[in-house]
Amino acid sequence: MFHKSAFTCEFFHNLKKNWFHLIAVLAVFLVSSGVSSCGKESSQPQIPDVPVSFVINPNSTEYLNLNYIGGWEYVTGGYDGILITRTTLNDFVAFERACPYDFNKEGARIVVDTSMITCYCPVCMTKYIMVDGTPYEGPGRYPLKQYQAVYDGSLLYVSN
Repeated sequence: MFHKSAFTCEFFHNLKKNWFHLIAVLAVFLVSSGVSSCGKESSQPQIPDVPVSFVINPNSTEYLNLNYIGGWEYVTGGYDGILITRTTLNDFVAFERACPYDFNKEGARIVVDTSMITCYCPVCMTKYIMVDGTPYEGPGRYPLKQYQAVYDGSLLYVSN
């Protein structure tokens, strides 16, 4: 025969332990759902996706400014045009010209600064680094939308 007080003590100990586990699981759930909802609220504005798939010869006279490192060209395509920059002898980047901060406003189209190292939106005045599209000045918090740019040594393939 077992003692009633020992049973009661063990019962409450297990109940307390299980209650602690339940509270811990609920706390983890609430924290993780709070983190994911914060991520959704601060997600990047969605510039409308349009199909992008074209090939250019960046070494041709048609794209003379892409013949050298640091050179850039505006090309047709994307939502509001594409800015292509040659970052090294064999690497290029291609960015959407629609400003991520206010892409739906008239004139919010990325243009290259006179320094040819940065670009900016003439509407919101956010400035971006042309090598990676990172904003560094102004109200914009999100980088420029980037397209894939693959160079095979003679042709540049730009796509999304």
